[in-house]
Amino acid sequence: MPNTQISAIICTHNRDTYLGAAIDSLLAQDFVGEFEVVVVDNGSSDRTREVVEHRSHNPRLKYVFEPVIGLSVARNTGARVASSEILAYLDDDAEANSHWLQVLYSAYQENPKLAIAGGKVTLLWPEGTQPPRWLSTGLSANLGAYDLGDAIVYIDNPGQTPRGLNYSIRRSFLEEIGGFDTHLGRVGTKLLSNEELQMTELALQRGMQVAYLPNALVAHNVAPERLKRSWFFNRGWWQGISECYREQLAGKAGLGQLQRGSERFLRGLYKTLQYFHDPAERFDKIVYAYGQIGYLNAAIQGLLGKTKKE
Repeated sequence: MPNTQISAIICTHNRDTYLGAAIDSLLAQDFVGEFEVVVVDNGSSDRTREVVEHRSHNPRLKYVFEPVIGLSVARNTGARVASSEILAYLDDDAEANSHWLQVLYSAYQENPKLAIAGGKVTLLWPEGTQPPRWLSTGLSANLGAYDLGDAIVYIDNPGQTPRGLNYSIRRSFLEEIGGFDTHLGRVGTKLLSNEELQMTELALQRGMQVAYLPNALVAHNVAPERLKRSWFFNRGWWQGISECYREQLAGKAGLGQLQRGSERFLRGLYKTLQYFHDPAERFDKIVYAYGQIGYLNAAIQGLLGKTKKE
């Protein structure tokens, strides 16, 4: 579309059950200017294309098929297809508030130093389902929950970086750093992450800003399979691997990772005992400790790979 001011991008892989609602929430945006909606079909084998074609009468909607599986790959493809300077990413199982794009766009217009912005995320539970007793506030973040309060926050701690399901970035900054790092980010069932955290670090290093915008509100559907303890253990394992990879990419690989991982593992076990009578916090700490095993496994693999090269 001519003079497009902001591009909303959905990267999707076999999520046709939720995709339609995500697209509809974007097409119904209350935005004063011109915007577009780009759907990147990342190698789906379900009804994804059909869901998009059902809405193809809307001129704002674009569809592109990306066969190489990987969230960061799909995000980079979406950025190439999109036509505006501001890129807003929404997950395929999320629904944006009607003012989402306007809040994001206004923030970038008012602040030329803003590189990344995201907003509050609430959770949509499956019908008839209540949050399990063993789910802590900390582990709710693994389901996408994100709330830093009701005021705008400029983030200086990468650990508070906006969630990827409700995420925007300035194109010029994205191009400057070479796009989303394809070594990080989800690939099929591999729950790699930390790509947004890395982006925040890069933005802050360049003297740019990262903002939490509470009014850029998104609701995230919690899939039933994510309410099993096994899903959280798997998520924790891949979180540990992601943290190890991120450190290696930052030049922090080596024996120090074994020490850091071991210390965190023992700390997790200690806190598991400390919170023994609190089912939610106890499970939280067990998952944390398990994630450190994933971290140590990746660190050992990295050291072995380095030894073979030498």
